[in-house]
Amino acid sequence: MKQPELVRCAWARSPLSIPYHDGEWGVPQHDDKVLFEFLILEGAQAGLSWETILAKRENFWAAFAQFDPAVVARYDGRKVRELLNNSGIIRNRLKIESAARNAKAFLAVQEQFGTFDHYIWQFVGGKPRVNSWRSLKQVPARTAESDAMSKDLKRRGFNFAGSTICYAFMQAVGLVNDHLVSCFRYREVGT
Repeated sequence: MKQPELVRCAWARSPLSIPYHDGEWGVPQHDDKVLFEFLILEGAQAGLSWETILAKRENFWAAFAQFDPAVVARYDGRKVRELLNNSGIIRNRLKIESAARNAKAFLAVQEQFGTFDHYIWQFVGGKPRVNSWRSLKQVPARTAESDAMSKDLKRRGFNFAGSTICYAFMQAVGLVNDHLVSCFRYREVGT
């Protein structure tokens, strides 16, 4: 007997996006290193497809010191020039310089709050917002929470932290559960 096919969010269709959707997207994250990784990747994605980022993710991992903010915060002009020659990542000067700037701001937040996790989860009251979307058309590009996050991150010196980028970050790290209710991951990710 043939197994029924899993129903996924419609955007998960490729060999890269399916495992990302099934294993990572929307899962609540509390590890500061993972949170830093997604801040960098979501900023790099601005204006591009997430598929492009997934295809280059391993290269980003190597280029950005396994997403160690203490190392990335020390990236200087020489390192930026080196990364601009790295065809395995997004070679955009502003995005690369932003990663170093955001690493410094990330470390400052850790110092003030103990962890970035403690800071970032305050924007959703410490637990994931569980939505009940039935179609991708219903999923917003930004919310009041992502607006507040963006405003506060920018005040703290973060770049590439607009509300739309913040909402994509929130979706990726599980601050919100935006799996469609028909998706098998909706209940698995849960609350």
